[in-house]
Amino acid sequence: MPHVVDFENVSTVGLESSPVAEALAGLRANEGRYYRNKYGHVFTVSPAGEVPEVVERVSRILKEERDIVISSRPLEATAFDVDGLRMAYVFYESGLSINVMYSIEAGGKRAVGFKLADGMEIPEELASRFKFARQKSKLAGVIRGSYFVIKGEY
Repeated sequence: MPHVVDFENVSTVGLESSPVAEALAGLRANEGRYYRNKYGHVFTVSPAGEVPEVVERVSRILKEERDIVISSRPLEATAFDVDGLRMAYVFYESGLSINVMYSIEAGGKRAVGFKLADGMEIPEELASRFKFARQKSKLAGVIRGSYFVIKGEY
């Protein structure tokens, strides 16, 4: 059952099994606030098992583009279109958040973004491949992020 991410009253609902549930909830709320403020979009998520096509799409892009397989269990996911972009998010039990931004128009921006919840270690499958920049968030503490540009067609 999808639920709206509340960025005013941050909740760990759906993320309770994560060892960094509070920080991951803050990270999820940070994304919700961004989409509400920038696009007027209400950010909703579903349990990953209810939207396997979203998890599979993100996993396929990671595997085909960079031979990356995420070992952590996906907890929640969402997909939506906003401002000419097809977006997909997966929130993992480890505290990792992955988003795929895919411009619907040919030649537009297409990238995979990684964000690490405050307090989690960099996942082994990403540690040697990416450098992570830090940003501060009122909702999520310190967020570490990285990305790569998608070259293929999906």
